[in-house]
Amino acid sequence: QVQLVESGGGLVQAGGSLRLSCAASGSIFSINAMGWYRQAPGKQRELVATITSSGSTNYAASVKGRFTISRNNAKTAVYLQMNSLKPEDTAVYYCNFRRGGFTDTDYWGKGTLVTVSS
Repeated sequence: QVQLVESGGGLVQAGGSLRLSCAASGSIFSINAMGWYRQAPGKQRELVATITSSGSTNYAASVKGRFTISRNNAKTAVYLQMNSLKPEDTAVYYCNFRRGGFTDTDYWGKGTLVTVSS
């Protein structure tokens, strides 16, 4: 099992910045990708950004150019730098680790709330 704990959420004004962190513990092996997802009230969870074990990144179109995903070399933490925040970025942000194998296994944190005021 992999345990994930997010931190760094909070209330920020539009145009501001936040940095989310996710720390992993437990059986951290064969992790192919790490990422951030978000879920706004009344909406489905959506991908924000991912980073693979080789360092390739992928972003949702809505955050490209404003958000940056990164990880530590040990691949035990993942970060999301969020700049130029907009009210529509308000959501609970979830950290995800994906373990590869015969079938992929997803691990999730409990989420951290980001609220952007206008």
